[in-house]
Amino acid sequence: MLKPVHKDVLLSSRGKTTHVVIFALFSLLFTLPSYADRIKDLASMAGVRNNQLIGYGLVVGLNGTGDQSGQPTLQSLTTMLSQLGLNLPPGTSPQLKNVAVVALSANLPPFAKPGQTIDITVTSIGNAKSLRGGSLLMSPLRGADGNVYAMAQGNLVVGGFGAETDDGSRISVNIPSAGRIPNGATVERSVPSGFGSGDSVTLNLHTPDFTTANHMAAAINSSLGAGAAQALDGSSVRVAAPANVDERVRFISLLENITLNPGETSAKVIINSRTGTVVIGRHVRVSPAAVSHGSLTVTIAANPIVSQPAPFAPGPGATLPGASTQVVPKFDISVKQEKQRMFLFEPGVSLDEIVRAVNQVGAAPGDLVAILEALKEAGALHAELVVI
Repeated sequence: MLKPVHKDVLLSSRGKTTHVVIFALFSLLFTLPSYADRIKDLASMAGVRNNQLIGYGLVVGLNGTGDQSGQPTLQSLTTMLSQLGLNLPPGTSPQLKNVAVVALSANLPPFAKPGQTIDITVTSIGNAKSLRGGSLLMSPLRGADGNVYAMAQGNLVVGGFGAETDDGSRISVNIPSAGRIPNGATVERSVPSGFGSGDSVTLNLHTPDFTTANHMAAAINSSLGAGAAQALDGSSVRVAAPANVDERVRFISLLENITLNPGETSAKVIINSRTGTVVIGRHVRVSPAAVSHGSLTVTIAANPIVSQPAPFAPGPGATLPGASTQVVPKFDISVKQEKQRMFLFEPGVSLDEIVRAVNQVGAAPGDLVAILEALKEAGALHAELVVI
């Protein structure tokens, strides 16, 4: 229960409207019924995963926005032309403004077969200004073992663009030196999978939690029979599976659609230091604590006064001392201290009461961060404070 130290807590009409909306949202949050989640949304199967691919290639056809200079670009172009049967004379230095060396990256999904296509990301390595309008020449994509798993080629789709004038002025929107090629790589080799081996499969939770692992094992045993599943630790659940591949596919289809109620997460307060976003978990609690938050603002403004002489005042060339325009400095100093009220947290105060208390003193997100950090240092905030 929130107890303001001053009983005359008044809010503006605008503030009242904002607070009513916030309280309504939190009331709705805590009254919504809990829905069960599917196993396929909470866990993944061990050994069934993506594999990262990387490559190196040349993008051609640029409108003067390619690499302006660089030995790697010239060497790559010379090597490619020699493989095509064209040998450049010694000492030849071709213009490379329409060519750029690029790095290629892609994710090879599980069970990908030769002939299927995947998307690739193309990123400039040199000093190319833009890849817009370019075409990637055939380039191999290799895995961590050094084997070629896909071949990439195609026209780039670049979301950014830039413009530059002769005087050095330029503007850039998004990143014009990176792009994508949808379905730009063809799979040439499949990755061996152990899906059909063994007499069991292992489910790995996306977020390790002992309660969720226990609930998952119980839900599987309830659907498939006692002893079908065993929780190995807070992250993995082992499930007995048929040896026949066809039966195993049907079994996994049944398994991943079993629903359960996952365990609730631990109390956390997430703070984004760059945007000021603060997310407070449902189970955050605060011990008895009195909080007073305010700030002292000192403003110094310079308002100089210009002293203008009379029209007939003697000038600098006269016998008497001349009169001239003078600037007299003048500074206005003001001090403003916010009149924030102190508020008191009683034992076990909950999330909505924390938000109500902060709203009553008119704290901004940055002020809320300072209050939470102070409560954590005082040992009154029973939650993990995570800054991202």
